[in-house]
Amino acid sequence: MNVDLIDHMGSDLTVVNAARVSFAKESNEFSDKDAKLISFLAKHDHWSPFGHASLQFRIKAPVFVARQLVKHQVGLVWNEVSRRYVDDEPEFYIPTEWRLKADDKKQGSSDETIEYNIDGAIQFVTQTYQNLLNNNIAPEMARMILPQNMYTEWYWSGTLMAFARVCNLRCKPDTQLETQKIANLIDEQVTKLFPISWSALRNE
Repeated sequence: MNVDLIDHMGSDLTVVNAARVSFAKESNEFSDKDAKLISFLAKHDHWSPFGHASLQFRIKAPVFVARQLVKHQVGLVWNEVSRRYVDDEPEFYIPTEWRLKADDKKQGSSDETIEYNIDGAIQFVTQTYQNLLNNNIAPEMARMILPQNMYTEWYWSGTLMAFARVCNLRCKPDTQLETQKIANLIDEQVTKLFPISWSALRNE
C-alpha cells in the first residue's frame, strides 16, 4: 500500500489570504498573527478558507480499503483504474497475520492474531480470471470473480478541509488498520505542506 503526492496548490499563507480577502487585506509573509488566525478559523468552523488549498494523490490499496475511503465525497474527486479496460494480472494484498474478532465490538478486530494461508484461493481466482479472458470473455464481466483483497489504484484530489475530514475519522485507532495506514500516510504528507493549518484542523 502506498500514497504518492502528485501535486498540491497553496500553503498556510493561502488559507490566511483567503480569509483576509473579506476585509480586502493580504499578507505577503506568514507571521505569528497569521498562525493565530488559522487557529481561530479552525476552532470556530470557518472552513471555507481551507478550501482554497488542495492536494492530489495517487494511492494503491486493496479494494476493500478503497471502498471505505470513497465514502468521503464532499470536496474530493476520485478516478480509479477500471478493469473494464485493464486486464493485466491482478495483484493481491495478503496479510501475514489475521486479526481475530473482538468480543466487545460490533465491528473491528482484537489485537489477537493467527496465521492463515490463502494462497490456494488466490491461485484459483487468478487462474479462473485468466481462463475467462482466454475464452474471450469481456474484461468487464471477468472482473466480477476477483476478490476484495485485489489491489486497485486511484487519483484522489481535494481541498485541505476535505482531507482533514478524512484523516480526522480514518486515523483514529478504532478504524480498520489497513484503512488507517492509508490515512496516516496522507496525514504525514499534508503535515509537511501545510503544518499550521493541518495542526489546527486535525482533531487529535
